[in-house]
Amino acid sequence: MNELNGSGVQREEWSSRFAFVMAAVGSAIGLGNVWRFPWLVAQNGGAAFVFVYLALLVFIGYPILLAELTIGRAARRAPHVALGTVSGKPFWNIVGWLGIFAGGIFVLSYYNVVGGWTIKYMILSLTGLIEEANAGNAGSIFGTFVGAKHEQVGFMVLFMAVVMFYIARGVKSLEWANKWMMGTLFVLVLVLVARSLTLDNREGVMAGINYYLNPDFTKVTFRTCLSALGQVFFSLSLGLGAMLIYGSYVKKEENIPAAAGWTAGLDTGVSLLAGLIIFPAVFALMGAGAGEAATKAGPGLTFIVLPEVFAKMPFANSLFSFLFFLLLFCGAATSAMSLMEVAAGFAAEKFGLKRAHAVYLMGTIIILLGGYSAISLSGDPKVFAPWAGKLVDFFDFMDELCNNVVMPLGSMLLCLFVGWVWCDPALKEITNDGKLSASQFALTIWIWVLRIFAPVAIAIIGLTGLGVIKIG
Repeated sequence: MNELNGSGVQREEWSSRFAFVMAAVGSAIGLGNVWRFPWLVAQNGGAAFVFVYLALLVFIGYPILLAELTIGRAARRAPHVALGTVSGKPFWNIVGWLGIFAGGIFVLSYYNVVGGWTIKYMILSLTGLIEEANAGNAGSIFGTFVGAKHEQVGFMVLFMAVVMFYIARGVKSLEWANKWMMGTLFVLVLVLVARSLTLDNREGVMAGINYYLNPDFTKVTFRTCLSALGQVFFSLSLGLGAMLIYGSYVKKEENIPAAAGWTAGLDTGVSLLAGLIIFPAVFALMGAGAGEAATKAGPGLTFIVLPEVFAKMPFANSLFSFLFFLLLFCGAATSAMSLMEVAAGFAAEKFGLKRAHAVYLMGTIIILLGGYSAISLSGDPKVFAPWAGKLVDFFDFMDELCNNVVMPLGSMLLCLFVGWVWCDPALKEITNDGKLSASQFALTIWIWVLRIFAPVAIAIIGLTGLGVIKIG
């Protein structure tokens, strides 16, 4: 049953906890889970990095995720008015506005570009990518594609059209898309892990696993901890308004702490399994030396190195390449849907538009802005980045502006809001007015994490990203 929100408008709701968790997991699982997390693990001490990551996930990431969902359910409004609605202090609506611009518009504008790459590489996987990669041309294929302005824009628009199609049809459509895409993603992850671990070169497979997960605590430094915290922060879609608006569709009787736990756990599980797809295959099919060098490619590992790995894979290599990029597409699409929901929810409530009209309006704005990111990868336009002290591609500028400035600032303010301004109502909301049993000690820890530890950690990440704090 739908309820009225604070503006007197009926608010749609998720049909079940499973639907909500799949949507939240869909928002959290994206491109970064597949290429960035495994790469960070391998380069920062293997299992030692995983230990640091999990500790920070529990003590900082999970509390912030809880805070966003709790505010969303209490307000039952779009992010731009959510904090003011629950507190009666309109000043705090600035947090929601930051989320709308950072996630709903800025991040989505360039995220769509990479989403378009996943569609292109699904097509390429079935039309000659493997043969070209086997001939050593994977790098030139990627370079040619990135430099083709019209093709970049075309695939970006195609990806965005898929996202807009589902969002325009309401929460039930969004729910359906997340269930099926996340279900497909989980199946694909397991299939690809099984294929990677059963390659004939057992020595190479074990070498890849050892490189990925062997703990090396000598590599754990303060910068490692910052990398882990940054990955927690961005992997869970914190500070983007996505979890806040998803929380606004949660039923009042739902157990938010449990649902948030499932979200964080499944997100981390997919990240860990992604490494078991990549590293055993890279080491088994390219050799230990080449495999270790390949991991240093970072983002290029996905679109340049992995096609070469699939080319060397015996049996149905084109199919497995297609399935891998389909996996990437599902993760990218569900994350993009959560960000589009932020933008569309804002426009619908702010301007009194029908959902479909709000989607078309904000989608057009995002596509126009994303066009600049798409064409900038071939050289222009460039923008001066104060934190770098130089001109950078518009794509990189948008990425760094959101990651280093807007998102950290918004999340830090949200933590301070719940910890200091909206403390008692938050405790009532998270326990469903006392109906859910909760440890007083755990609730106290949650509040103090939001008051002190999380804001300090976020400030350090932001200031380090801006170059204000220098770490050797």
